[in-house]
Formats: sequence, C-alpha cells, structure tokens
Amino acid sequence: MNKKVLSIVKRYQADKTRLLDMLWEIQRQYDYIPHGAILTLADELNLSVNDIRETSSFYHFFHMRPAGKHRFYLSNTVIARMNGYQQVLMALEQATGATLGSMDVSGTFGVYDTACIGLSDQEPAMLIDDVVFTRLTVDKVQWIIAQLQQGYSAAEIANPQQLPTHSIAYVDQLVETHICQAGPVFFQQETDYHRLLQQCLTHDPDAVIKTVLNARLQGLGGAGFSTGEKWRLCRETASQTKYVIGNADEGEPGTYKDRALLIRSPKEVFLGMIIAAWAIGAAQGILYLRAEYIYLKQFLETELQQLREAGLLGRHILGREDFSFDIRIQMGAGAYICGDESALLESCEGKRGTPRVKPPFPAQQGYLGMPTTVNNVETLAAVTRLMEKGAAWYAGLGFATSAGSRLVSVSGDCARPGIYEVEWGLTLNQLLEQVGAVEPWAIQVSGPSGECVAVELSGERRFGYDDLVCNGSLMIFNRSRDLLDIVHQFMQFFVTESCGICTPCRVGNVELRQKIERIIAGKGCQQDLDDLLSWGEIIRRTSRCGLGATSPNPILTTLAQFNQLYQAKLIASQGTLLPSFDVKAALQGHEQARIKVMQIESEPSKEVVK
Repeated sequence: MNKKVLSIVKRYQADKTRLLDMLWEIQRQYDYIPHGAILTLADELNLSVNDIRETSSFYHFFHMRPAGKHRFYLSNTVIARMNGYQQVLMALEQATGATLGSMDVSGTFGVYDTACIGLSDQEPAMLIDDVVFTRLTVDKVQWIIAQLQQGYSAAEIANPQQLPTHSIAYVDQLVETHICQAGPVFFQQETDYHRLLQQCLTHDPDAVIKTVLNARLQGLGGAGFSTGEKWRLCRETASQTKYVIGNADEGEPGTYKDRALLIRSPKEVFLGMIIAAWAIGAAQGILYLRAEYIYLKQFLETELQQLREAGLLGRHILGREDFSFDIRIQMGAGAYICGDESALLESCEGKRGTPRVKPPFPAQQGYLGMPTTVNNVETLAAVTRLMEKGAAWYAGLGFATSAGSRLVSVSGDCARPGIYEVEWGLTLNQLLEQVGAVEPWAIQVSGPSGECVAVELSGERRFGYDDLVCNGSLMIFNRSRDLLDIVHQFMQFFVTESCGICTPCRVGNVELRQKIERIIAGKGCQQDLDDLLSWGEIIRRTSRCGLGATSPNPILTTLAQFNQLYQAKLIASQGTLLPSFDVKAALQGHEQARIKVMQIESEPSKEVVK
C-alpha cells in the first residue's frame, strides 16, 4: 500500500492543495481510504493525521471504511421521489442484498443515496462507479445489477459501443441534454473563438472590464453581484499573482443548467475564463467541477486541449508575450456548501469546504490568499457572448433593473422539462405555459434556497432581480403533491448539507425540521408556527454564509403563500404545554427508576460476609 500511495503523492509533487485529487486516487485504488494511506499522506504532506481526516470525512463521496466494490448513489431529490424513487430503491436493495447506507455481506455492492446529481429532467437517476444511469425503473435496475454480477463494469454497461470517454458521443450516450428553448445569449452557433479572443486582446484590461460593467451583467450563480465590479476589485488589488476560478459546483436540487452548458457550450465557458484572466491579470485558472459530473471530465479535458492547440490557452496566448494563462480541472467530492465561493476556495486548497468570514472578499484574498475572481459557469458563458455582441446589445436585453437573460432548469409536473433561456421580464404564467405545466399549484423558484410561490397569487410576477430572481431552477407541483412533505425534504437537505461551523445553521435547521415533523404529525399549535417564523429569521440573519441565510426559506415562503396548509394541521394548545410534548414519554424514565428503587428497598437486607 505504502508504495502506491507514495506514487500518488509524487505524481502531485506533494502539493497539499491537491489533497482531494490524491484522496480520489487512493479511493479508486482501494475502494475506500484506508487508515494506512492517511498515515502516509500525513507524513509526505507534512500534515497531521487529523488534518487529513478533517478533509476526507467532510465530503459525501469519500469513504473511511469499505463501502463496496460497486457503489450506487441514488439521487433522492423531491423530483426523483415524484417519479419512482422508492420503487427503484427497493429494487436496488433487493437485487444487491445491501440496505440503504451500507454494503452487502460479500462487499460487492454498496447502496447509498445522495442529493441532486443534476439530472432532474430524467429522474430517477444514480451514479455507479463514476458512471451515470438515468430514467431508472425496477426492470432497468435489475438488469444493471445482473450485468455487474456477470463481471461487466458500469462503464461497459452504459457504453456498449465503447465510445471514447473523451467524446461528446460518450456523454450523449449517458445523459440527455434537453435544451427546449435557446435565446439570444446561450447555445448559439459556434463562435469564431480565435477572432473573438483576438478582438478582446486588442483592448487593454480596463477597457474589457468597462465593457462588462456597461453590459450590466450580474452574477448568474445566485448572489447577483456585478461581474464587472468583481473583476475591477480583483484587478486593483495589488498582487503579482491572481487567479480565475470557474464555479461548476451546481448542487441546488432541481438545477442542471450548468451541466447543459458544459456539454453543449464548454468553449464559451472556458473563453469566459480566458477573458477574465486578461482583465484581472491572472496566469492560472481552475474549473471546480462537482463530483457528480465526473463523467464529463475527460470530455472537458479534451476541449481544453483543443484550445491549447489553437493557441488560445497556455503560454503566450495568440503569440502575445505578455499573456499566458492555463486552466486545470479540480474535482469536488460531494458537498453542496462548496457552491459558496469561499467554501469552494477552501476545497480548491485541499481542505474541508468551510465558508470563510468576509471581509476580506475573494477579490482581495482568495485562492492561496491571492486576489481571485470566482464566476459561475453561466456567467462565464454570458461574458463570451456579450464580448462578441457588445455591451449595448446585452444591456438592451431584459429591462431597466435586469439586463440580459438567464437559463432555467425546469422539472416537475410539466409536459416539457428541460432548459429554457428566459429574457428578464417574462412572467411566471408565460413560462408555465411554455413548459406545458400540468395544473400548476405551487412553484419552487431557485431551488430549496429560493422561494415557493402560489400560482394563483404570483402568476403575473416577472423574472428579474427586483422580483423573481430565479437562480437557475423551477420545480412545478400540482395539487396531488404533499407540499408540507416537500418542505420537510428540503429542510432535511439543509440539515445534511450544513458544514456545521456555525450554531444558527447547524442547530437551528434541525430545530426547524423537527417543528415541521410535529406539524405534519398533527401535534403542532399556533406557537409552533410563531416559533418557525421567529427562529427562521434568526437563522437567516446570523448564519455565516448563504446556506444558513436561505435555509429557512422553504418554511418561511410556504407559510406566507400556503398558510392554510399549516393551519389545517394545527390542534389547540392545552394549558402551558405544547401539544407535541408527551408527558408520559418524558416521565417514563422517572417511573422506571422509581420502580427499581422500590424493588431494591423491598428486598431483604443481605449480610456482608467477610
């Protein structure tokens, strides 16, 4: 074992910032991360054993003990549960002999669930050994496992034609890319990248930043901060070393737009990173790719290599002695919190994904303490398009407070799930009509961290930064869905995905989830609703990062628009105790102790024999 681990460390030149890559290689070698490997890593990287364990234990896809030769990760999103998740899970357990969260007695199969894997338009879906399988049924699951038992690998099962794993044909073999509506910005015919970049490099960096500022492009990853302003702050920070990071860690349940961009427009994303590098003065870039998209890595590496061969990436880009820039792909390991830009930076440095306290902001002190611009994949693709068409063109899309357009991942109760480009200003009702919504009732906008709205109250609201921001996801629910159960599932997601660093998020979300469970069970009263409101606001105001600041939203927004659902579950409070308080259960231990004492006292005294 020691020689194999030493070889892995040597390949990464004992660079502790590449710890996640080393852990991935070790796990693929042994199917888990053995204690002996951790000891070797600690010695070779000059870290403590606890340093290694702190990182390795944080991420969902790393296993510290044997987890099965073949590991199944079944997506457990709300959308998956609407489309047969439970039946698929039962089929997995029955066919493998493993129960959820464990492996079978032979150590062949491990069955686990995981949060959204970016496939809500084709659920149920799962990952097996870095290969994705979609549209699962009981029969399909049984067939896959039978093939594995016969000795076929997951890759051979999913790719019977043995298509090259670095090709777009291979990716298309695994997943469907439903681009239902492309607009003026995204998924256009292939751009002349050479001409566009040449044009950008004829302008000095400040002029490029001014173009992005004049276009009024705001970040499309969630925060909505001005992209040009972010670049300007980074450029003006005094440092010879700066970095560009592309955030491809979309983990919001129901969101899969970045996957579509990486498959259909990867060069637009990479060109956006190159333009950002020229603007801020960076020589190195990182695309942080979520672990759930591992099947895209070889394809994306090929796209990067094509850019290098064309002289658009690497040393002396387009022959310029003053501009060299290259990009590497950093794989994540399963942590929703790493969508936060500062947690992502920690992960890129080989650490657990704990959000940093701000200020300083990444533009001032980011990756390795150097000024860094972190932009979402969609933002980077938009940069490429606006630099091609001009700031005035982009600013002319949308309306006064919201320029441009954005991509929306649509799923749930609709006839045409998929990717839609929405120009700011479109109303919710208009989009629901386009996607073929089936008797829509409740719409979850921007995923669990966003807003749940009632169609009858909010149908004429419009998409824009001053109304429905819609950060990439739209889940549609009709009246056949149990909305309180959906809220409960969303709260469980936040409990699971909290990094645990601050008390409001770590403890508060557990309390909110428990309150929802009481209400669903018919044991809640008005005071429980009052607590949900007041506690939710405390968590929003005092949490360290965006996860805690938005985690109460499933409760707070449904309370505002679907209050009648909560009221129907309440019972009257009796006396000073909450209805959920079980007096009998609370006194059970006391009663058992009392009986035990009585038994002891009733026994005849025994003389101690010396």
